[in-house]
Amino acid sequence: MKFCLITFLLKNISFIFFVNLQNIGVSTQQIKKENIIMPNQKILYVTTAMYPYQEEDNLGAMVNKMALKMYQDGNDVRVFMPRFGQISERKFQLHEVIRLSGMNVIINDLDQPLIIKVASLPGERLQVYFIENEEYFKRKPFYFDEDDKPFDDNDERAIFFARGVIETIKKLNWVPDVIHLNGWMSSFVPIYLKTFYKNDNYFADTKIVLSLYNEKDGKLHKQIEEKLKFDNIEELSAFKKPSFHSFVAESINFVDLVVKGDEFLEGTLEKEFSKTKTSKLDYIEIESLATIYDK
Repeated sequence: MKFCLITFLLKNISFIFFVNLQNIGVSTQQIKKENIIMPNQKILYVTTAMYPYQEEDNLGAMVNKMALKMYQDGNDVRVFMPRFGQISERKFQLHEVIRLSGMNVIINDLDQPLIIKVASLPGERLQVYFIENEEYFKRKPFYFDEDDKPFDDNDERAIFFARGVIETIKKLNWVPDVIHLNGWMSSFVPIYLKTFYKNDNYFADTKIVLSLYNEKDGKLHKQIEEKLKFDNIEELSAFKKPSFHSFVAESINFVDLVVKGDEFLEGTLEKEFSKTKTSKLDYIEIESLATIYDK
């Protein structure tokens, strides 16, 4: 009799607990997810494009969706991108962050001023930081001139962007748990972190994720090897045929995880993705995004 009574009480307590969870909008699937997802992570998206600041393509759209998804899930999310000439300061209400601006980044033994501007993603409180430099980013075309030739200084622009992101994050005193890289220029970030900054412990516990996209390729200046040697970066395979894609392929060796940003990759990128020994994942849906940030 006592055994039956105890069993009855336990069953009813379990039922009440389940009903209460349902009443506050917690499903059993959500409970299971909580055991997988690491909430309240600091996630940094480094990108060359993001909607609505540029016309929508897959790269820009993906970064928008990823950043927004993780922000709305309660994570501390920030985005860094170049402030290209096409991005309207007035339309998107960009304003300079005085405490972060004023640094100089040395490129090929020349000081280049770094200006940091910030805006909130329209309709959201998610902060987007813009790396600005009049010489490198004021022009409206992104990487190619009117004759469809890559700009001679694309290499310096990529170096400046990578160095600018790293130095600004350190000045913010904000240590990301994850850095998620998108776009060919962002591929210089892990190369610098694992070489020039290798003795700097600031990012020691940061997981680095690289997404690959079918971006248009372009040649980089042959002197990029000399420019990177100035920062003690040597013996890169990408020096043989420097290009957007060759440096993306190089950066695969410097990250913790590589992911397909486009469902189907083409040419060199598919080849490098297939053969790499770096941990990798095929294209994933936005709903499953948080699983790639688990440590």
